[in-house]
Amino acid sequence: MNFLMSVLQDTAMPETGMQGVFEESVSLFELIEKGGITMVILGVLFVIAFYLLVNKLLTIRKAKKDPTKMVDKVTAYVLKGDIETAKKYADKEQTPMGKMIKSGLNYIGTTSKLEMIEKSIENVGKIELYKLEKNLALVGMISGAAPMIGFFGTVIGMINAFIAISQEEGSVSPKLLSSGIYEAMITTAGGLAVGIFAYIAYNYLVRAMADVVHKMEVVTIEFIELLQNN
Repeated sequence: MNFLMSVLQDTAMPETGMQGVFEESVSLFELIEKGGITMVILGVLFVIAFYLLVNKLLTIRKAKKDPTKMVDKVTAYVLKGDIETAKKYADKEQTPMGKMIKSGLNYIGTTSKLEMIEKSIENVGKIELYKLEKNLALVGMISGAAPMIGFFGTVIGMINAFIAISQEEGSVSPKLLSSGIYEAMITTAGGLAVGIFAYIAYNYLVRAMADVVHKMEVVTIEFIELLQNN
């Protein structure tokens, strides 16, 4: 029994050792602080990427509004010959599809050339698509730049760590060596975190915008077919 107790005492971590581990743990803020100016830059990039993600999600959500009801209403007004009411209803939607249809309605009654109406709708569609894609490339740029900035910060941190080690007289303390290395590696972790977030956000937004473009094309085709049949 005494032998078993002695083995357990030898293999278990001492209480003082456990306390030392918890005392040496650092908070997230302290980690960011140790990363220096590089972590500040990465923090700014994260805020920009997050803001653009939220902004684009709200814009896309509005643009993806189901156009079925709007198209049906506009079609009904056009069939009745009430073009002005059809314009007002399309304009009320304040969506890319609504603006495209309103652009086409402006030519009804003023020209018999269907090509002109189709061209007008296409031009408005390009303008709306540009608005949707505006600043999207910036999210993609952040996804690629953030890891490189983080790695650059790590290289600078390692250089500073080795400079500090070279200035030490006598034997180098393992604590000094390890602390210099882990502080340098913080920026790599931060860069990867921001880069992964921006990469996922960029690809999600690209996919969501592809759905919007598809809806815009469908609405255009349906509207042109309506004009051809009437």
